[in-house]
Amino acid sequence: MDAQQPAPRESPGSGENPALDQRSLLAPDFLSATGISRLDVVESTGSTNTDLVRAVTMEPKKWADLAVLTAEHQTAARGRLDRHWESPERSAVSVSMVLRPVTVDGMPVPTQSYSWLSLLAAVALREALQETAGVKAQIKWPNDVLVNGRKIAGILAQLTALGDGSVPAVILGVGLNVTLTEDQLPVPTATSLALEGSTTTDRTALLKGYLTHFTRLYRSFCNAEGDPHAGLAGGPSLHKRVETAMITLGREVRAHLPGDHELVGHASRLDDHGSLLVVDHGGREHVVTAGDVVHLRATESGYA
Repeated sequence: MDAQQPAPRESPGSGENPALDQRSLLAPDFLSATGISRLDVVESTGSTNTDLVRAVTMEPKKWADLAVLTAEHQTAARGRLDRHWESPERSAVSVSMVLRPVTVDGMPVPTQSYSWLSLLAAVALREALQETAGVKAQIKWPNDVLVNGRKIAGILAQLTALGDGSVPAVILGVGLNVTLTEDQLPVPTATSLALEGSTTTDRTALLKGYLTHFTRLYRSFCNAEGDPHAGLAGGPSLHKRVETAMITLGREVRAHLPGDHELVGHASRLDDHGSLLVVDHGGREHVVTAGDVVHLRATESGYA
């Protein structure tokens, strides 16, 4: 795992930001309830996603489904389009996990369903923030979580080939801004739980809440063979949960696509793969599978 420094068992707080409570995170009842196969906490690293991609490629047998890596401090966190940033120490929840989806019978989930995993993470984080922090969040396609229109969390999913030639794994990372002040935010359009009046900034409680919600939805999704229209955990389907929470749908958007292309139109719905369907001003429907999406005001859409 490279030059990561293992976090001490009893690590003192850093200013007003205390360390994660490892005893609580590693409690057998929590790990058993969530099905987490392994949970490692490190003091500092460049990127938990990068570390897990390397680890699962080199030693896949040591990193089973739902193996988790979390860091007190990330110095080179990665986002989409290879964007990098660094948040102050112990001011965020930075967590990545290994996903090797199989059904309850041990059959691999079809890889075409993997495109839904980052959206599943967004739903889980949204539900956890409501329950744990009393904060109402929305999803911005494809992988941002917003509060009051400002980004509070980002999600990055990376498909990773394994060294043993088995079905590829997904490394899924989440970065949640917890105690950042206005001056510490990476961009003016970001926010943090502290700035949004969260009922808690306890990173341990927030991390456990997210992992609890994610693993419950993930296991249900796997047992449904990755069907986004199947009911999840006794409730609505993943497709329905995403569409209900997604602020992008119904909006005029500008999609910055790979190859320096741009598309402006109406974000109408999600297809069966979680791709965004955008109707341009000529009435043609386009499938957007990757790219940055900007929500436009009426005066920017070309209609005003």
